[in-house]
Amino acid sequence: MKLTGVRAVLFDLDGTFADTAPDLARALNRVRAGRGLAPLPPEVARPHTSSGARGLLKVGFGVTRDSPEYGELREQFLDFYEEGLCVDTRLFDGIAEVIARIGARKLPWGIVTNKGKRFTEPLLKLLAVDHLAACAVSGDSTAHTKPHPAPLLLAASLIALPPAQCLYVGDDLRDAQAARAAGMRFAAAGWGYLGEGGDPQTWGADAVMAQPSEILSLLA
Repeated sequence: MKLTGVRAVLFDLDGTFADTAPDLARALNRVRAGRGLAPLPPEVARPHTSSGARGLLKVGFGVTRDSPEYGELREQFLDFYEEGLCVDTRLFDGIAEVIARIGARKLPWGIVTNKGKRFTEPLLKLLAVDHLAACAVSGDSTAHTKPHPAPLLLAASLIALPPAQCLYVGDDLRDAQAARAAGMRFAAAGWGYLGEGGDPQTWGADAVMAQPSEILSLLA
């Protein structure tokens, strides 16, 4: 299936572009260890990774943003994560080839994530792709995070294209909601974290992909 009129590809970061789950889980388990708790198995933490600190602290400690201890836990978790930002994090298999082939077609690509700029920019540099991305929009680049369309609309403006000519690729329902609200096409990254019990077939995506290479088949 071809999506006609697509002139740029935008990627969610965690769970779509890069597998960040191992390093985020390590940070979470360092916080748990400091409180005398056993480490969570990676497979337990992994589905919550796309929800960032909020999702991981909920599965790790049963806390929400309204919990009195949430702020302290969050800051410690983020500090630990910053210390080990790219130890085991890798681009998903096939992503490097996809962005190379997108570039060969003279199409811009970029990142739109809810991850804070404090982490996004150094991580892209450590992954050696920062100089290739046409834009990198973080969770604190606008006043709102996904599922609000503001980050995606900012990305479209940075690459000087109408939202309707952009394809957004993501692994969470919020990604689909943000893309729709921004007027972008959306492809679900079936290789990603998908959230707890997330079924991308129910997100109203233009395509649900099993592997990154399928992105190329969507481009006319």
